[in-house]
Amino acid sequence: MTTDPIADYLTRLRNAIHANHRVVEIPASNLKKEITKILFDQGYILSYKFEDENGPQGIIKIAIKYDKVTKEPVIRKIQRISKPGLRKYASSTELPRILNGLGIAIVSTSHGVMTGKQAKAENVGGELLCYVY
Repeated sequence: MTTDPIADYLTRLRNAIHANHRVVEIPASNLKKEITKILFDQGYILSYKFEDENGPQGIIKIAIKYDKVTKEPVIRKIQRISKPGLRKYASSTELPRILNGLGIAIVSTSHGVMTGKQAKAENVGGELLCYVY
């Protein structure tokens, strides 16, 4: 049992990238599914699949994206920001720019999980879940 399922999700993804795996399986939850959709929409992962037949929780299968020429992973760094012991919140005006706009911040808002740019456009703040670049 993990006390921080988002950190577990990010660590499994990070470990699979460091081990040069093509696919990683992660236990599913609604928040993890939304983060996966954002990573896919922003081009950080190749594809994903939600499998619900493995018990009530289900599994997320993520195909990791690598550069065709250099074989380097597209995700250089994925970092958890808000932790259960120290939550980090930001208003719409305080949302950070990651690598001068090249990376993304994933934010949990009252309007759902979205990138920092989308949250700023919708003028909503929320909990900073992670940075990806």
